[in-house]
Amino acid sequence: MKNFTRSLLDRDNLNLVLDNLKLGIIAHTTERIITVFNKEAEKITGYKKDEVLGKDCHDVFNSPFCGARCSFCNDTPDLFSDTKEYPVTFVTCSGDTRHLEMTVSAIIDNDGVFKGVLASFRDLTDSINLSLKAESLSSFNGIIGKDSTMQEIFRQIRDVALYSYPVHVSGETGTGKERVANAIHDISAYGSGAFVPVNCGAIPEGIVESELFGHVKGAFTGAVKERKGRFELAHKGTLFLDEVAELPLKIQVKLLRFLQEGTFEKVGGEKKVSVDVRIISAANKNIKDEVRAGRFREDLYYRLNVIPISLPPLRHRKTDIPLLAAHFLKQAEQENNTPVPALDGEALNILLDHDWPGNVRELKNVIQFSVVRCRGKKILPSDLPPEITHGTATSLAPVRHQIHEPQTDPARGKLDTESVKAALTKTGGNKSKAARVLGIGRATLYRFLSNNTDAMEFSRRF
Repeated sequence: MKNFTRSLLDRDNLNLVLDNLKLGIIAHTTERIITVFNKEAEKITGYKKDEVLGKDCHDVFNSPFCGARCSFCNDTPDLFSDTKEYPVTFVTCSGDTRHLEMTVSAIIDNDGVFKGVLASFRDLTDSINLSLKAESLSSFNGIIGKDSTMQEIFRQIRDVALYSYPVHVSGETGTGKERVANAIHDISAYGSGAFVPVNCGAIPEGIVESELFGHVKGAFTGAVKERKGRFELAHKGTLFLDEVAELPLKIQVKLLRFLQEGTFEKVGGEKKVSVDVRIISAANKNIKDEVRAGRFREDLYYRLNVIPISLPPLRHRKTDIPLLAAHFLKQAEQENNTPVPALDGEALNILLDHDWPGNVRELKNVIQFSVVRCRGKKILPSDLPPEITHGTATSLAPVRHQIHEPQTDPARGKLDTESVKAALTKTGGNKSKAARVLGIGRATLYRFLSNNTDAMEFSRRF
């Protein structure tokens, strides 16, 4: 009787501990029967404990709770040994969309036998929404940026997570189109499948069809065995068609047919192949111009451009340069497992002055170059690549003699919106010159603009 009472007390104490955690906790057996469901799990999902305990989790949630990442959807469960962490977009019983951060671990008994799964999760929805509303989110699924244009990109990525509609990402080379596609993939229902990127412009025209759709044995000389194409490799995942405007018209027809019917035939084959793939395309060309020139099918354009996302060039969001530079420095430190130098203020000012034709990719390359070249504790202008610093000193010298009127508010000792607008008007929108008019550093002006929507919008008129 004592053992039975102790067992009940242990169980009650365990439930008390679990119910006081600020994490949702779900545990289930190898047959997916739910055995633990704490109060935070009730709060996040909207389901009550007595509705779920003893039931198959797929039956309770009408689909896998963890979406396409479920390890028990196949005939042979994925008996993982390592802890898995990933984002999940979940629909509550009342129909609300929640963005969760999930951690899943195997439950192993004392004899090393796999007994089930323990999942803990946090609801990040309110935090993400508040940050987006305040435009204070500095990163989202590996994408860095606090500029208002990037906050809108974060919103778009979040909003498309629940849907399988095609997304088209446009932007100049180096703006991060593949990074955005990866972020959409990661937080969507296709996140557990493969992310298969294809550079359509890098594949020789003669083998594009085989690369994308595969071929059967004997389809052409050299086809000694059947081969899967990128569509099949991306089954249950995401196919990212980069530089989609480079696809030959013949392949555009076949891609259009797949988007309409969900099936295709391999090269040399007659059997229809069906795959479940999310399509994300990208281009640094204006596809509307390609349509007008007759190089891209208009009907395919509308099929791909269901959800358009346009990425701004780095020169239009220079307030993100300090944030991106710090990120790349930290990345370099982690990759090389050694301390890296900090960025000197004057070197940062030079980076803020640069036009960045290569965008974020160019900035990353510059930081990597400077880390290697630097011999001190700070990256100086002399450590930057020559193409970044060329002509900097001579171009600034005459301006310093001509413009010297500080326009800061002496009463408050800080910048005000009207003074900044006046300086921008006087210099024709040139932020470097405007900073000198105001008697401040360029980094200070960029920080002010990043925190002042009115002044930022005014600066974009020039």
